[in-house]
Amino acid sequence: MPHLTSTRPRTSGTELRPGVGVPGYAHPLLAPTEWDELTRPGTPLHWVVLNVADGPGARPDPHCLEAAGRLRNAGVRVLGHLDTRYGTRKFEELISDAHRFADWYQVDGFLLDRCPADHVGLPEVRRTVATLRLIRDDAHIVLSHGIHPHPVYAQLADQLVTFSGPWNDYRWSQVAEWTADHPPERFCHFVHGVPRPHLAEALRIARRQGAATVWFTDRTDQGGRADPWETMPGYWDDIVSLVGTGVSE
Repeated sequence: MPHLTSTRPRTSGTELRPGVGVPGYAHPLLAPTEWDELTRPGTPLHWVVLNVADGPGARPDPHCLEAAGRLRNAGVRVLGHLDTRYGTRKFEELISDAHRFADWYQVDGFLLDRCPADHVGLPEVRRTVATLRLIRDDAHIVLSHGIHPHPVYAQLADQLVTFSGPWNDYRWSQVAEWTADHPPERFCHFVHGVPRPHLAEALRIARRQGAATVWFTDRTDQGGRADPWETMPGYWDDIVSLVGTGVSE
């Protein structure tokens, strides 16, 4: 199989315009409005991450099945959430979770959260990604490092999350020089704690740094005590409008 041997950089299958990648809302029972909003026509979504219970859960969840089905029927990619725990998770556990996501929820790909970023982690991530592509040949693979990883990681996946953190860090962040060798559709930025008046500025930073997929929210992690991604930003309509029409420099 070519996925097992090729080190050619993969290009995104969507030739992405700027759009939104949703890191994963709370369970549909806890956040029904959030999940409903994602199927609104015209929403500039690239993909949505499904995280049932720290992965696919122990059995198919009917509420998550319904939410994933509605998104896929609307033409939105659904990605299964796989936590690598910075490379400490057993390979067999990750692949078992991936099979359950594929069998139960018919996901279109996977987001590998807390992915290793250094050279040491490359062989195991390469092995994992190659196996995921055997589970689903056309899988859309996103590696969520949260920082700029070793450049070789760009050869393994469709997209890399090269920033994940608070607005106060993002507004002063710098892009790694090697990213200029790749188009914007290869990179994603997740930023929390973005004040509404700075939303357009955050989008301009993403454009300058070459990231086509973004998730900005005014929610915060409350000093590490909360998940800032699990609820919808208070300015969701503004994001849909600004990202959908583009933001000028």
